[in-house]
Amino acid sequence: MPAPTVVILAAGEGTRMRSALPKLLHPICGRPMILWPLLAARAAGAERVVVVDNARRTLSGLLPEGTETAIQERPLGTGDAVAAAAEMIDPDAPVLVINGDMPLITGDAIAGIVEAHERAQAAATIASMELDDPSGYGRVVRSADGAVERVAETKAAGDASAHELAIREVNAGLYVFDGGALLSALSNLGGDNAQSELYLPDVLPALLAAGKTVQAAPLPHPELALGVNDRVELARVTRLAQERIHREHQRAGVTIVDPASTLIDAAVAIGCDTTIEPSTFLRGRTRIGERCSVGPLSTLVDSVLGDGVTVRHSYLDGATAADGASIGPFAYLRPQALLQESAKAGAFVEIKNSTVGAGSKVPHLSYVGDTDIGRESNIGAGTITANYDGFAKHRTTIGSRVRVGVDTSFVAPVSVGDDAYTAAGSVITKDVPPGALGVARQRQTNVEGYAERRREEER
Repeated sequence: MPAPTVVILAAGEGTRMRSALPKLLHPICGRPMILWPLLAARAAGAERVVVVDNARRTLSGLLPEGTETAIQERPLGTGDAVAAAAEMIDPDAPVLVINGDMPLITGDAIAGIVEAHERAQAAATIASMELDDPSGYGRVVRSADGAVERVAETKAAGDASAHELAIREVNAGLYVFDGGALLSALSNLGGDNAQSELYLPDVLPALLAAGKTVQAAPLPHPELALGVNDRVELARVTRLAQERIHREHQRAGVTIVDPASTLIDAAVAIGCDTTIEPSTFLRGRTRIGERCSVGPLSTLVDSVLGDGVTVRHSYLDGATAADGASIGPFAYLRPQALLQESAKAGAFVEIKNSTVGAGSKVPHLSYVGDTDIGRESNIGAGTITANYDGFAKHRTTIGSRVRVGVDTSFVAPVSVGDDAYTAAGSVITKDVPPGALGVARQRQTNVEGYAERRREEER
């Protein structure tokens, strides 16, 4: 069979979120909600994905390349939403329909429902699940012989009878249709319900009346189809998604000491034999190599670590650390900070848009901004690179094997040659040649008897 066209329903208003941000753009583990079912569909082999969007706000500029969109002009229900994508549905291919607020669905689960549909040669297959509390879900109504008859919606009083409300098997919000059969049934949908909406499950009785096969295929676990309607449910699915991410990393050889206090976004990659200490947050597209130790109490955002890197009690945002680098405690590495092999950024060090060469050290209490440091240099405590003159940023260049004395300030633009030194307390405003000692400070003057004179003045 040809690969299915996937239609993702994303036109709902999401008013219960109480948010100016569209519901399907709320992040779950660093990924907008809409991307979870979309990526799952692609993982299941979908070649064409159509997102049904809302006319009053659009997701099109935020969707992956190659995603198509259709517009539902008015909120008239799920059946009307699928009809909005009718021109994109191939009548000779299967159609997979997924609710956009189903972030926990997986590619394997989708593939399983599609395979069940193909085996049965059905016109429609709906994914179902049994819940102890089915409130809010449409109930799967079966005949005496167990065949699916229809789905009883429960969105408003009067949609379902008391007998139907007692049914625990519910519609999970994932469907596979024969494309031609779906298009034919959509054209005959009516809004005979409390909200006068066109419900997609109402195509099922029409397909049965036409002699077609309709079945319900159970999902392997109910949590796969959990929806999100408010922020309580958002927190619930976020927790479950986070647990799934943790398990995947742990089974790949990563030690997460305390998963309950550790947040790892969906796009983060971690190498084997790396240890993530408690209260550590790994955000965005962070990449961590093998045999690293990260944390405790550390945050990495869109940062890259090589192998054998140590990060303690630190914050990295858009930073890169090569193999063997050491960071922290209490370091702040800002965007474009680069530590080369075995470099060190120590306690209370801030680095921005700078390169620290292989084996070089910025041990403590320093600010390094817009600076290039060579190999095997040592930057003394309290060093500052003054990179801004009030109009523009300027760079400082510090060579290899340089020894910078404590409390040195470099007023950029300035360059220090290889093997040079600076004297403690210097304000370097001119270039220091290779091998030279840069001294830039007032000579010390001792005023004898000063304390005695002060005491006399205070009497």
